[in-house]
Amino acid sequence: MSHASMLQAASGEGGSSPALVPILCLFLVMGLVQVIRPQLLWRLNSRLQRGWVKNPEATEPTAKGYAMQRVVGVLFLATAGWMLLRAL
Repeated sequence: MSHASMLQAASGEGGSSPALVPILCLFLVMGLVQVIRPQLLWRLNSRLQRGWVKNPEATEPTAKGYAMQRVVGVLFLATAGWMLLRAL
């Protein structure tokens, strides 16, 4: 291994995984769903609560809870977008 290739590997530049871009695109779609329709995510997750929670329908977030999910979704989109731009 040459000195230049060792420096490139140590700096973390180049050589990104080919699966990284599709995974980040999937994250962007998930973030968009979280911002646009957080109720859809709750509906999907409520099915996973069956057997763990007595009444999964009673765990639906309030309007403030959905608003907070949207704020977190925007932050998630910004982070995933930044990572995607860095990967390209």
